[in-house]
Amino acid sequence: MLPFARLLPVPPRLKIVDVGAAASPSGTAYASLLSSFPCDVVGFEPIEAECAKLNALALPGHRYLPYAIADGTRRTFYECQSSECSSLFEPDTALAEKFQSLDEPLRVVGSRELDTKRLDDLPDTVGADFLKLDVQGAELLVLEGAVARLAHILVVHVEVEFLPLYKRQPLFADIDARLRAHGFAFHTMKPFGRTFKPVLVNNDIHALLNQLIWADAIYVCDFMRFDALLPESLLKIAAIVHENYRSFDLAAHALAAHDRQTGADLQRRYLENLSQPGR
Repeated sequence: MLPFARLLPVPPRLKIVDVGAAASPSGTAYASLLSSFPCDVVGFEPIEAECAKLNALALPGHRYLPYAIADGTRRTFYECQSSECSSLFEPDTALAEKFQSLDEPLRVVGSRELDTKRLDDLPDTVGADFLKLDVQGAELLVLEGAVARLAHILVVHVEVEFLPLYKRQPLFADIDARLRAHGFAFHTMKPFGRTFKPVLVNNDIHALLNQLIWADAIYVCDFMRFDALLPESLLKIAAIVHENYRSFDLAAHALAAHDRQTGADLQRRYLENLSQPGR
């Protein structure tokens, strides 16, 4: 099977905005995109030491800024034992201690006041195609400060919680309602969880039995509105969902809308390529 980019005369250049960049070292939430297409990455990480580590990697096309992204207000930032658990919301340790392997990473080791920034106010974020959010309960605050950006973003990869690991944090239902109001449709998710203490599954403190706690949720511009999108945007959607999520059916749907607008024949070629022996 040919790589998706080989089906196109010119592979699309993707712009990725990564909010909470240190939470996914090496860009794991979009690693397949980085290896398949030319990409520009603008990342934000409020812990300056972590931000410096990311910039020290000197990855081509990557730039990281030490900003806390939210709604533009001044807030308290809680640094946790595990830096990737740090948040603009205070951890709920009473809830966390009921589960295996959650209480220690969420232990607060310091806090400070800081001014948050809105994505809409940052010129570096103009033209984003793909938005990744992993900010430990503050995702809704980021979306509230990104109204203009969401009008052009094509895919949102967002961490959501089903239980309030942080006090008074918005949960999945709040994120879902906000993104649907901005014209996105829920596509898929990768769920995560833990077992209630003292139960262990296969002696693994990170194992999930049934209690879902959080997930990576994927939202794409509503497929019922594909015909209203620009051909270039439809190519980018197809590229992202094919390479990053193996959503071949949605990619084919986007290519069909592209072909209707342009007279191209990409969907047929794509489906033939998918049906190659070994696929």
